[in-house]
This record gives sequence, C-alpha cells and structure tokens, in this order.
Amino acid sequence: LDRLDVVYVHDPDDHWQQAAEEAIPTLADLRSQGVLRAIGVGMNQSAMLARFLRETPVDVVMLAGLYTLLEQNALGDVLATAAAAHKSVVAVGVFNSGILARPRPRLGAKFNYEAAAPEVIARANEIADVCEQHGASLPAAAIAFPLAHPCVVNVTLGMRSAAEVQRNVNLYDGRVPPGLWSELRAAGLLRPDAPSPV
Repeated sequence: LDRLDVVYVHDPDDHWQQAAEEAIPTLADLRSQGVLRAIGVGMNQSAMLARFLRETPVDVVMLAGLYTLLEQNALGDVLATAAAAHKSVVAVGVFNSGILARPRPRLGAKFNYEAAAPEVIARANEIADVCEQHGASLPAAAIAFPLAHPCVVNVTLGMRSAAEVQRNVNLYDGRVPPGLWSELRAAGLLRPDAPSPV
C-alpha cells in the first residue's frame, strides 16, 4: 500500500498528554503528507473521546460499546461533539461483549467484559421480546441501531471465522421494521433522543 485509510491511537486512557501532544500531531503530519487518509482514537470511554474530538485534529473516533441497544450515554458527549465538529464515529462493541450477539442472552453472558448483572440480562431479554414481536433478531437490531446516528459512519464487528463473517453480513442485510424502535422507546428501553434507523 502507498497509504493507509485510517490509523487509530489505541486506548490512551492514562496518556492524554502523550497522545494529544505527540502521537496525534505525528499522525496529522503523516496525513498532510498523504501517507494516511484519516487519523483517530479508539477507546471504551466517552469523555476522553469527546475531548479528542474537541481539542485535536482527529477525523474519527472509535467508540467501543457505549452506543448500543443497552447503553446510549455517548449521545450526550461523543456523538454530540462529533456532530458539532463535523467528525465521524465508528461504533464497535455493539454486542456489548456478547450479550447482544445472540437472539437471547446465554447463561453466563458477558456485558462490557464482565459477567452480566441480572438486571442487564433482564433488559436484554426485554429488548429481545420486542425484536421477536417485530420479526427481527436482537443481534440484527444491535447492528442496525448505531448506524441511525448521522455521525456513525461504520459499525465494526469482531469475527473469528468465515461463518461469523457470513452471519454478520446476513444480520446487517436483514430488515429491522421501523415500528421496533418506537416500541422500544415507548417501553423505556431506548432513549427518546436516540435517532431511529429508517
């Protein structure tokens, strides 16, 4: 390759100054030379990502697990900041460590890298109930949901095999009826200000 499409600084949680004052300027210089097309930062926290969007010349942030069917807190900081700055967000971890990866949470399901609490499992099952009522699956809805936000340019999924690639392509291509989103909102399972897929 003569250039890379995007390069991210990975998890600089404890290294703001080094990332903001050394890594990002170096990547910005490579971008200006045409070696990189875009630069960004990826983390599983939202406050510092919003700060990178506000205070550095990043083009995109990779938001891990914080804008999903189970949690939408990043609407108030990362996504609002990205919209104001006309920058992009890549949503990853949309299955929240696996709890949303199947039609129903499994026994021992993980949520954000830890054993899911009973109330989180119950909420995932409530969302799955609504999905089933609309002829959709929980993982298909988990993929579709973040893409409704105008700043989210991509949902990136982890895949370990060709079968998982095909499954995720099929889930992405699957139709999620519009009524599902309004019912989730009415049941208090989705924030009222979260954009709905069309």
